[in-house]
Amino acid sequence: MAGLKEIRSRITSVNSTRQITSAMKMVSAAKLRRAQEAVERMHPYAEKLRELLENVSASLDDTEGVYSQQREVKKVLLVAITSNRGLSGAFNNNIIKTVKTMINDDYMDADVSVLTVGKKAHDAFKRTPNYTDEGQKLEPNEIFDDLSFDNVKAIAEPIMEQFADQKYDRVVLVYNHFINAAMQQVQKEQFLPIKPPKEDSSQDKKSASSDYIFEPNKEDIVRELIPKSLKIQFYKAILDSWASEHGARMTAMHKATDNAGDLLKDLKLTYNKARQTSITNEILEIVSGAEALNG
Repeated sequence: MAGLKEIRSRITSVNSTRQITSAMKMVSAAKLRRAQEAVERMHPYAEKLRELLENVSASLDDTEGVYSQQREVKKVLLVAITSNRGLSGAFNNNIIKTVKTMINDDYMDADVSVLTVGKKAHDAFKRTPNYTDEGQKLEPNEIFDDLSFDNVKAIAEPIMEQFADQKYDRVVLVYNHFINAAMQQVQKEQFLPIKPPKEDSSQDKKSASSDYIFEPNKEDIVRELIPKSLKIQFYKAILDSWASEHGARMTAMHKATDNAGDLLKDLKLTYNKARQTSITNEILEIVSGAEALNG
């Protein structure tokens, strides 16, 4: 059994760790509240805009809709979205594992490049042959230091330009979709080309756009609305990941705090048993010494 001094030292250490994890849990809970509100405001707008984007793109031919061109998939860009910090359970590892699986299985016959958003993905892929930072105007960890639409736009624009220039035939976003504080789901979302809308068998390809009136004209819509809508979809994915990060960290720190509490109970019980044993031994030594003197 460990000595009393060693057990006291471990109790102090675990108690300090428990205070840190409890504080981190409260910080993540406060950040999660703000992030969740931002995601909940963005989701309905982004989803409706995505539906509009798909319908409008379906009515364009290959010369009009550069972002909806369906090409043979030879060159793929995977955008891995993680966080800058750890201590969030499997949040980052799930994204890294998913991207590696996609490289080895889903796109094994294609030329795959990985663009990272977030320091953890950058550290995981920076030494691999798939890593690319071409056209990236921000460092991978800068985006979450000041998360805004303008900063996200600076990442999305080069990707869109590279797709339009046929550098890539498909762009896929890999991120954690926020469900609730305790649950996040890895999402593999095709960013480019724009997917055609789901059609009924009784409708032809262009019927989806028949209810839209283009104002001022179709050319301006294609030039202005579609690129902006794509940037908003990218921003929505970043916001989703940001909220998921705080939810995952809050859950991880909650479990760590509970585990530290359980460990403290066990250590205190061990300390009390060791102390009781020590006192009993001292009493026995005193009694044995007194009997020896009397004898």
